[in-house]
Amino acid sequence: MPSGLSREQIAQRAAQELRHGYTVNLGIGIPTLVANYIPPGIEVLIHSQNGILGCGPLAAEGEEDPDLINAGAQYITLRPGACCFDSALSFAMIRGGHLDMTILGGFQVSARGDLANWMVPGQRYGNIGGAMDLVNGAKRVIVTMEHCTKRGEPKIVETCTYPLTGVRCVDLVITDLAVIAVTPEGLLLQEVAPGVSVEEVRRHTAAPLRVADDVHEMVLPG
Repeated sequence: MPSGLSREQIAQRAAQELRHGYTVNLGIGIPTLVANYIPPGIEVLIHSQNGILGCGPLAAEGEEDPDLINAGAQYITLRPGACCFDSALSFAMIRGGHLDMTILGGFQVSARGDLANWMVPGQRYGNIGGAMDLVNGAKRVIVTMEHCTKRGEPKIVETCTYPLTGVRCVDLVITDLAVIAVTPEGLLLQEVAPGVSVEEVRRHTAAPLRVADDVHEMVLPG
């Protein structure tokens, strides 16, 4: 595998997709790190499906409040004006189409934008959480994940072989190697990680991949 982005850098790149005034849900794993990298001057409301609107960055070590956790049971902070409520209201926000974006982790994404992110075959348990609601309720769905499994198997595939979370729901995939858009014509490579070539991305992708005319290297802060 070529040397790509760290998990923190994937989150930094995903944070560049945020827009001023958005209400955004962050899933478990890499997505929760996005709250630490919101660009200066961008005001967003971070939603957590366990019943919080206005999440701040993850809590620093030693400053954890046992009453403030996100859906992944991580200690968080609250931004001024944040509010807490029950999960019924939280899911009403999701199902009512009030989220501008959700950023989720993934096990597999298919060429047509199907997402599998709740169970790996052979494991005894999975965890669907709110993902099925999020991929159907949010206006835009971004998946952040490593490009391949620990065994080197591609996670971007022609057809998902893992149990599906949603069908034709993914808009953009950000990995340690690339930024890939899901379009009506298929997967479109838009950006590559620093030091990673287009051919390396193709070699580690198990689905047809078109290359944008203006494909370029990712730009990451500092």
